Amino acid sequence: MRFMMLLKIDENTVPAGGPSPELMAEMGKLLDEMTKAGVLLDTAGLTPTAQGTRLRLSGGRITATDGPFTEAKEVIGGYALIQAASKEEAVEWATRFLRTHGDEWTLTSEIRQVEEPPGAGA
Repeated sequence: MRFMMLLKIDENTVPAGGPSPELMAEMGKLLDEMTKAGVLLDTAGLTPTAQGTRLRLSGGRITATDGPFTEAKEVIGGYALIQAASKEEAVEWATRFLRTHGDEWTLTSEIRQVEEPPGAGA
């Protein structure tokens, strides 16, 4: 089963200077382990909302709003697409992912199973 791990952050509480070199090294080790285990399918961080655009469809009309999106307390700061045998296993990997960040960060990871198209994997 595939799971999407959405990493949510409050852009106002990100440590100054972003991730430290030590955090990047620890993340690299974990991501390497996940890749070798066949778990990690894709992952990336996202640029700040100030560099984004939000599209909204309402009543058949599309509107665009450029960031930053100050009304949002938490925004998606990154993601990981993983392959896991169960939701419990996906939660274990997400827990390890969050713990890597230590005490300096405040993060939320939302883990959701990817709905496969009909006939996929058949």
